[in-house]
Amino acid sequence: MQILAVNVLDSRSLLTGLGALGVFLVLFAETGLLIGFFLPGDSLLFTAGVLAATGTLSGGSSLVSLILAAVFGALVGAQVGYVIGLRGGKAMLARIRRKRVHEGVDRAAAMLEKYGYGKAIVLARFIPVVRTVLNPLAGIVGVPARTFALWQTVGGLVWTVGVIMAGYALGSSVPNIDTYLLPIVAVVVLLSLSPLLIEVLRSRRAKRKSAGI
Repeated sequence: MQILAVNVLDSRSLLTGLGALGVFLVLFAETGLLIGFFLPGDSLLFTAGVLAATGTLSGGSSLVSLILAAVFGALVGAQVGYVIGLRGGKAMLARIRRKRVHEGVDRAAAMLEKYGYGKAIVLARFIPVVRTVLNPLAGIVGVPARTFALWQTVGGLVWTVGVIMAGYALGSSVPNIDTYLLPIVAVVVLLSLSPLLIEVLRSRRAKRKSAGI
């Protein structure tokens, strides 16, 4: 009954209801399954760190258990996404009609072309939607398995541990942080979306220039 009452779009609901298990499930789905593009990865990690500092997590989940769940979910999810792309990603993408997913594919492909495999795979971890579609896209375009495994591990560790520890540091240093959690999470979401918004603006400007507008 507790699981049924959890709101998967609400980081606090996930964490107070499922604790470390919720972190694993969300990060696995967001990085490994294309249907998980809407899940709150960044805000979940940050909120997990804050709530770990205040001791208000389900089952008394510790900071260590949260980090392990996040790392395991993000790394295994990315590898699953890569295998999906390698074996049947083109057919799966063709069946998805959501505009946001296809826009994410375009951004991810542009990142691979612009930055190269390593840098693109690491940077994608910090951009919503892009981090969901880049993993299967890497399999589709034939990124070597060892190269992908290396850089997705580096990116996954930096992203998960870094964001959780940022939340933990803030939760440990600011009294009554729960009072300010909602606006802080909103800022985190905006910051995570900013690279994607910047790329969209740049592509629009480029199109206008090419069209002579």
